Amino acid sequence: MEYATPDGFKEKYQKLLGEEAQPFLASFDQAVEKGFRINPLKGTVKLHDHSIDQPISYSDWGYYGKVNGKTIDHQSGLVYSQEPSAMLVGEIAHPQPGQKVLDLCAAPGGKTTYLASFMAQEGLLVTNEINRGRAKVLAENVERFGIQNAVILNESPDRLVKKFNGYFDLIVVDAPCSGEGMFRKDPEAVEYWSLEYPEECARRQREILKSAMQLLAPNGNLVYSTCTFAPEEDEQIIAWLLENYPDLKMEPVARTENMDAGRPEWANGNPELAKAIRLFPHHFKGEGHFIAKLSNHAEAATPQPKGKRKKKDRASDNSLDREQQRLWQDFANHFLVNPQSFAKDHLIVHNQRLYYQTIPVDLSGLRIVKPGLELGKFKKRRFEPSLGLLMALQKADIKKVVEITPEQWQKYVHGEEIATEATGKGWVALAVDDTIVGPGKLVQSKVKNFYPKGLRINFAVK
Repeated sequence: MEYATPDGFKEKYQKLLGEEAQPFLASFDQAVEKGFRINPLKGTVKLHDHSIDQPISYSDWGYYGKVNGKTIDHQSGLVYSQEPSAMLVGEIAHPQPGQKVLDLCAAPGGKTTYLASFMAQEGLLVTNEINRGRAKVLAENVERFGIQNAVILNESPDRLVKKFNGYFDLIVVDAPCSGEGMFRKDPEAVEYWSLEYPEECARRQREILKSAMQLLAPNGNLVYSTCTFAPEEDEQIIAWLLENYPDLKMEPVARTENMDAGRPEWANGNPELAKAIRLFPHHFKGEGHFIAKLSNHAEAATPQPKGKRKKKDRASDNSLDREQQRLWQDFANHFLVNPQSFAKDHLIVHNQRLYYQTIPVDLSGLRIVKPGLELGKFKKRRFEPSLGLLMALQKADIKKVVEITPEQWQKYVHGEEIATEATGKGWVALAVDDTIVGPGKLVQSKVKNFYPKGLRINFAVK
């Protein structure tokens, strides 16, 4: 079947690529490459449903292969489905534990989970998505992956500057783009495309980057990426950054022979643009991508633009009252091997839910999805643990673990009670081998089901 390119797309890249255009355009008829990563935050837990016999050479945790969503591995966050080219963004960003990191355009969560893998639950990872619906998907993926140090926001980049001016050591901008690199993966990207669309996206990208530069700390790093081939959104955006922010410098990144360099001739001819990376599907086993890494050599944070000064946001009181402290501590003493795992002065209450922040941060005035790791919610005279808490713990962290079989797991994620020979009562973690799969409550040799209703799976009879 011949690939149906949008009007003008062939002509554009025949001019840009010359003799290389034919194999480039032919690559769109080839099969989409699938990939996934294993989750280092879960420890040395073995996979139940996926094989790791095709490693991706440039990724610490990546493998070629397709993820089955109705499996223990996926539902418990042991694996994360991610297109192979997109993995390179997180690999190049490569944050260090303890840093303050921002994933500015984060949904659905591939970059965020990759960044968290390097951070080892230390520092602060602010992950932001401007679209409310996509932000909810992001929150689900962060929860499943078991990230303890993430704050999830639903904000426009310019509003973040009010709280985080010059704050972040590393910012990843996987910018909204014309999606040319996703044509063979996503038919909707083909439908949206027009000759004018890349320049329309470029205008939006420049506005996002203006905010990103105000959010970036001195000596911080900015990683910019797109899933498009368009020079207007790639080399020309980086050329604009270098011209308008002279303290920014391109950083060379390791590149294998199947990765192309950025093309200075597609912008202002600045040879520094060759330090960027281009992934073409006729050279690389993955979809199209562009990635550049820049370092900020400014001695001070980029000032905010002048304008009318607004009244200072009044931070709401998110501290625990005495009853909430008692309920949480009673639960922690019963459930956790180390009841002091989550420091008291890092706990906050938001909408009757208890959260943990690795680095306390004022989020007042911002649209919050989750202000930290959700530990659970307060109900009348009791505390109910969240799935997020269970996903962020390993088996050795929990006093009360009930082992179940893979067959029982299917019943559990379907919403059924589980019969057990375990004794006692109260909150427990359910586990298949060494994999924590969620919370339950032990009552008279049965485990009451507390798997979230919105995540439950219906296993259709074949």
